[in-house]
Amino acid sequence: MRFRAHGPSLALITLLAFPTPAFASIAPDAPEQESRSSAGTGDTDAPEEIIVTARRRNETAQDVPVAVSVVGGDQIDNTGSFNVGRLQQLTPTLQFYSSNPRNTSVNIRGIGVPFGLTNDGIEQGVGVYVDDVYYSRVASATFDFLDVAQIEVLRGPQGTLYGKNTTTGAINITTRQPTFDLEGRAEVSLGNLGFKQAKAAIGGPLSDTIAARVAVSGTSRRGTIFNVASNKWINAQDNLGRRGQLLWRPNDNLNVTLSGDFSVQDPECCAQIFVRTGATQRAVARQYAALAAAQNYQVVSTDPFDRLTDVDAELNARNELGGAALKIKWDTGPGTLSSVTAWRYWDWVPANDRDFTGLPITTKSNNPSQQEQYTQELRYAANGDQFDFVVGAFAYHQKIRTQGIQVQGPAASRWLLTGALANDPSVLNDLTARNDIRLDNTSAAMFGQFSWKPLAGLTLQPGFRVNYDQKDGLYDSVVTNGAGQRVDFASTDPRIVAQRGILAPQRFEANFSDWNFSYELTISYQVAPDILAYATYAKSFKSGGINLNGVPNDAVGNPILAAAIVSPESVNHYELGVKAQFLDRQATLNFAAFRTDIGDYQALVTNGQLGVLRGYLANAEKVRTQGVEVDFSFRPSARFNVYVNGTYVDAKYDRFTDAPCPPELSGGTTGTPIAAPGVPGNSPANCDISGQRIPGVSKWSFSYGGEVNAPTAIFGREGNIYVGIDGNYRTGFSSNPTPSVYTNINGYALTNYRVGFRTDGGFNIFGYVRNLFDVNYFEQWAVPSGNTGLIVGQPGDPRTFGLTLAMTF
Repeated sequence: MRFRAHGPSLALITLLAFPTPAFASIAPDAPEQESRSSAGTGDTDAPEEIIVTARRRNETAQDVPVAVSVVGGDQIDNTGSFNVGRLQQLTPTLQFYSSNPRNTSVNIRGIGVPFGLTNDGIEQGVGVYVDDVYYSRVASATFDFLDVAQIEVLRGPQGTLYGKNTTTGAINITTRQPTFDLEGRAEVSLGNLGFKQAKAAIGGPLSDTIAARVAVSGTSRRGTIFNVASNKWINAQDNLGRRGQLLWRPNDNLNVTLSGDFSVQDPECCAQIFVRTGATQRAVARQYAALAAAQNYQVVSTDPFDRLTDVDAELNARNELGGAALKIKWDTGPGTLSSVTAWRYWDWVPANDRDFTGLPITTKSNNPSQQEQYTQELRYAANGDQFDFVVGAFAYHQKIRTQGIQVQGPAASRWLLTGALANDPSVLNDLTARNDIRLDNTSAAMFGQFSWKPLAGLTLQPGFRVNYDQKDGLYDSVVTNGAGQRVDFASTDPRIVAQRGILAPQRFEANFSDWNFSYELTISYQVAPDILAYATYAKSFKSGGINLNGVPNDAVGNPILAAAIVSPESVNHYELGVKAQFLDRQATLNFAAFRTDIGDYQALVTNGQLGVLRGYLANAEKVRTQGVEVDFSFRPSARFNVYVNGTYVDAKYDRFTDAPCPPELSGGTTGTPIAAPGVPGNSPANCDISGQRIPGVSKWSFSYGGEVNAPTAIFGREGNIYVGIDGNYRTGFSSNPTPSVYTNINGYALTNYRVGFRTDGGFNIFGYVRNLFDVNYFEQWAVPSGNTGLIVGQPGDPRTFGLTLAMTF
């Protein structure tokens, strides 16, 4: 792909103007992306077209019937969008939530993974790919991007062209590749809050047939929350990444690339802090205010934007990710044969405070985890005047081992128990659950996509996928008390009974296997030379899984195995789109309307039919998301450009009859219908939330911005001075799996500003301000277990500012 940008905003503007199809990639024999921009020097007023090869031929992205937003590497650098959390500010269809790397969710168009719950036994609905390698752990989305050329956010089901099946979309990341020309780049940023970031990459030939590239990136910043208990700033940033690639090109028809990467994060993180309280159905004496008063506890601040906490447990979020890949691409003449072989690992070493207070209620609640995965993908693609096709096979194996621990502290009895035992700290002090969680996950697939042009301008594009999944899981929780006794269901000792009401032992093994067939059909028509219309129907699925957070027990303590298996999701997706350019291609307007219906949506449930009330992961009957997306950009000259991207999403539970109840209806006597809302004492076993909205989804989301530049000379250097602005807005959303009056987060608008000077020689210096107007906003709220009425959350970043110096050659 060749791209010449006129201004730092133009990377996004032009790429959005020419959206890329699913899993667009740069062929090794295709022109490489420009490593620098022409900086708005007035070379040309017409943006060059983005060339993609996703359908195994060179074509402009405007000719490909897929909804996607693409962000170029220069735009990522210039806007400080160095991870997925920040990328969502440029792509309004993307939602990202993370209370720590393991508890991270990435959704597109409102759906992807269950909100607020991490479970090793299920898969994500949004795939993350780096250079065609599937990253199975969504924690990878928390790492900084490393030497990235471009990122594509694809909307709608994927799976008939590449790798692992994903039902709602994918984030496809393409890194800068080795070349046979010596090139390099370096960038250093300094800012407030102790922000320091350095990035460097260099590549070039080692011989006539071998080229290499190495890159490194490091980021650090002190936290935005001050912990008065430890006298430290927490929720910090600490990231170091390294990547190396070796290309062997013995002739023009064969490319072999060996790559390896390693990234580590080790910040003091992650705490959620007091936001508010709300009345539940618990007795008044058992709600947050009374419980805190009984132990003479007062939170350090009830204003979350004081950014203070007093959590007393150790905090850590060490997160390590790495792997190696071998890619082979061979042009056979009639077509191209590609192979991608990869191994990856992920290690997670956390320390959390899960009572969210300064009281020693839960002194440990950690789930260290290790994951390995192996993938092999083969594809063959051929192009012709009337017919094109891609066929392939994909094999995947994953092994997860998690060692969970939860320990109750001396304040737990008073906080969690009632009656005389509540006044005896020894009942729950040192009550410990040790969890052994294991998953072995194997899948294999064959897939293909075909294009037929029966008439001029008309293309029929069917696709298919045959998929097999097998999962074998173990959940084993052993509970011991402070006296060293094993807590079980045989004892009638009141202390043991009370202890197993807080931490219950459980052990079960489960397995899941299934075949699935997916298919899709896209019909596109070139209405005019610069207008493409398309329609897509896709029948897809999300693999079933195993509930590895534990399941309900029956009356005698046996796990209810009917709840151990999570059924696959069944997806029907419909989409209409138009891509158009006008005013001599100075303006681009792309439109998509979509609807996705999901049966057996994987969600947190409370199934009263099982005779217990424990929440666990299972299937909601039906979910629906629908909406429209519009991308507009206008570039009347090389000196000025603007863009606006907007999304309207209406995502709701069509039918969800056994959902967990919101906090205002929880905590009382179960099985009794609510006689009077707000009167403590009555709680239904579960709630019917059919017709209510899905959490984490704003109905309206926008991103917008522009840049103006002018030629000038500074210290004898000819170049351009530029001013750019980028903003985003989203309306309010629910931050609880079941909508609650206590967890509705207000909408907000963020504005980022930059001013700088750059030259054609690759020199660029700019100052930036993020969250220019210092808006107070929340990323996420959560309802801690126990139904005390406490609501905690994560305030978003305050205003930050800094200076960036970059060089390319």
